Amino acid sequence: MEHLAELGYLGLFLSAFLAATILPLSSEVVLSALLLSGLPPVVLVSVATVGNVLGSLTNYALGYWGSLVVVKKWLRMSEDDFVRAEARFRKYGMVSLCFAWVPIIGDPLTVIAGVLRIRLRWFLLLVTAGKLIRYVVISYMTLAFQ
Repeated sequence: MEHLAELGYLGLFLSAFLAATILPLSSEVVLSALLLSGLPPVVLVSVATVGNVLGSLTNYALGYWGSLVVVKKWLRMSEDDFVRAEARFRKYGMVSLCFAWVPIIGDPLTVIAGVLRIRLRWFLLLVTAGKLIRYVVISYMTLAFQ
């Protein structure tokens, strides 16, 4: 049984990591299934949060070190997507990073943060806070309505 739990944690980590990068995956489904299997919620939320933040950090690094051509190609971002994300970031500032978990807008926000050279400590603090709160809410809802 312990081996299955380890595989579950690994699967959750990978799905959370990849969901924060280029693939249209949903780590919420994996988290919910593992919660319903009886694995400890605190551990699951921690694993999902770390994986998802590391995925966003990958986007940040691409924005920080990559050329815009590479970033747009790898993330499949159109010029319009990029311009909208930059405008959103400039309008709402660093607080927008708390919403890096939101589908469609989250990935471009994390790339823009890298392009704009936002301080890494602020990036990690805000992105982690937003993603942690999301996973806590999902876990609560999953367990409350099972």
